[in-house]
Amino acid sequence: MVEWTDAERNAILSLWAKIDVADIGPKALKRLLVVFPWTKRYFPSFGNLSTDAAINSNEKVNAHGIKVLSELDKAVKNMDDIKNLYSKLSVYHSEQLHVDPDNFRLLAECITVEVGAKFGTAKFPPGFQAAWEKFLDVAVAALRKQYH
Repeated sequence: MVEWTDAERNAILSLWAKIDVADIGPKALKRLLVVFPWTKRYFPSFGNLSTDAAINSNEKVNAHGIKVLSELDKAVKNMDDIKNLYSKLSVYHSEQLHVDPDNFRLLAECITVEVGAKFGTAKFPPGFQAAWEKFLDVAVAALRKQYH
């Protein structure tokens, strides 16, 4: 179990309250697919992902980005039990989708970049980033937990 300080918990909750899931989610997933192009192989049903323009205009990418951040919303609301919260999702990604578990870390990095770009250092100072990174590390560890 992860121990959260009051400062960490408050930073995460404060930051999350400002995040627009419909904005950050698609941007983060688009960034993942462009910066780490090998991740495209996990989205064959999304259609054309061959160029940056195709990725940026792809509605399935947008919808999945929103879905990903909606799952993070659940983690924010269940910070003390993220491992159990994501257990079925972890099994699904491992056994059904066969996603490389390192991709969760890559996506977490892309989410952090988008949050930083959106808010800048005034609203995303180093202390907030440290708490945010810890939160995403816990979420990533929970998603990787059911892998064999």
